[in-house]
Amino acid sequence: MKRFVSVTVIPALTFLPPVQAQVWQPDCGNGFYRNPVIWADYSDPDVIRVGNDFYMTASSFHCVPALPILHSGDLVNWKIVNHAVKRFPDPRFYTPQHGSGVWTPSIRFHDGWFYIYWGDPDRGIYMVRAKDPRKDWSAPVLVKKAFGNIDPCPLWDDDGKIYLVHAFANSRAGISHVLQLQELAPDGSSVTNNRNIIISGLPENHTLEGPKLYKHKGWYYIFAPAGGVAAGWQMVYRAKDIWGPYEGRRVLARGTTGVNGPHQGAWVELQNGQHLFVHFQEFQPFGRIVHLQPVTWTDDWPVMGNDQDGDGTGEPLAGFSKPETGSVSPVTVPQASDEFNEPVYNLAWQWQANYLDHWYSLSEKKGHLRLYAQYHQTPASLWMAPI
Repeated sequence: MKRFVSVTVIPALTFLPPVQAQVWQPDCGNGFYRNPVIWADYSDPDVIRVGNDFYMTASSFHCVPALPILHSGDLVNWKIVNHAVKRFPDPRFYTPQHGSGVWTPSIRFHDGWFYIYWGDPDRGIYMVRAKDPRKDWSAPVLVKKAFGNIDPCPLWDDDGKIYLVHAFANSRAGISHVLQLQELAPDGSSVTNNRNIIISGLPENHTLEGPKLYKHKGWYYIFAPAGGVAAGWQMVYRAKDIWGPYEGRRVLARGTTGVNGPHQGAWVELQNGQHLFVHFQEFQPFGRIVHLQPVTWTDDWPVMGNDQDGDGTGEPLAGFSKPETGSVSPVTVPQASDEFNEPVYNLAWQWQANYLDHWYSLSEKKGHLRLYAQYHQTPASLWMAPI
C-alpha cells in the first residue's frame, strides 16, 4: 500500500520527547488562504465546478485504486470522497506498472454526467463516467488505442461535436513539443479520423504537455504547461476556430519567487465571475503539491497570480483572499492517517497494483490492520511486489 508506511529505528537506551505532528492547514481562518492548498502529492490536478461544488482528480499512475476524487466547497479545503477506478481491467496491472497507468486526467461535467479522460502512455486514451462522482463510475473504456498519447482533455462544443486535445510522451513517441486535436464520436467513447497537429511549442516552449481545452467568450483556449515539470511555466494558446491557427502567451512563471515550475492545472470560473487557477509545484520529497492562484483577464488573455510589471506573465502568490464561492466549507485537509476502526481502510490508501481482498484484514482486531504474508513470483526487490 502507498503513502503512510514508515520504519523508525530508535537506538537502545535513547529517550526522545514526544512530538506532536502538525498537519499543514491552508485555511488561515480569517478569509485568507496560504499556498499550497494541498501539501501532498496530487500530480497534474484538474478541477471543475458543478453548482457550488468543486471536484478534483489527479494522476495516480500505477497505484490502485486509481483516479482519486476530491471535493471542496471553496477550492481551499479538500477531502477525498472516492476513486473512479477500483482496479485496472488490464491483467498486467496485477504486477506494478511503474511509470504507466493514469497520466494527467481531465474531469468534465456534461449533460448530467461526470467524465474523466486520461492517457496511459503504453495503452492509449481511456474514459470513465458517472452520474454521481461519490458513487460507482463506469468501467474504463479504451477511447483510442495508441502508444505515447497522453494528457487528453475533451470539449463539448456548441454545435454538438466533441473534441479531444492531447500531448505526446517523448519516452514513447519520440516527441514532446506538439499538441494534437482529435474529434470524438458523438458518445465520446471512440475517435474519428478527423485529427491534426494544431500547436508546436518550438523553439521556446519545449516539452509542451498537459493541455486543457476551454471555450470562453467566442475564443478556444488551450492551457498547456511547457519547459518541463521542475522548471517550467504555464502557456495559454487561443484561436477563434478550434482547428487554429493558435497564438500563444506565457501567463505564469516562477519569476522572483521560490515556486519552481508553476504550471499544469485547471482554470475555474465561479458563479460570481471570479476566476482562479489550480496548479502544482514539484517540491521534493513531498512530490507535486497543489497551489491556487487568482486569475484576471486583459484583452481576452488570462493573467495568473501577481503580474507586478504588467507584462502579462504572473508570478505565484504565497496566499490570497479565499474564493467567494457563496458557501461555507468546514476546515479540512485530505485524509492522511487511519486508525483502522472502520470495516474498510480509508480513501487515503493505495496499493502498488491491483489488490486482492485476502491480502489484509480489518476485522481481526478493532483498530488494527493485519497484512498477510504473500508469495509473489517477482524479483527479489519489493519494487515489483504489488502488496
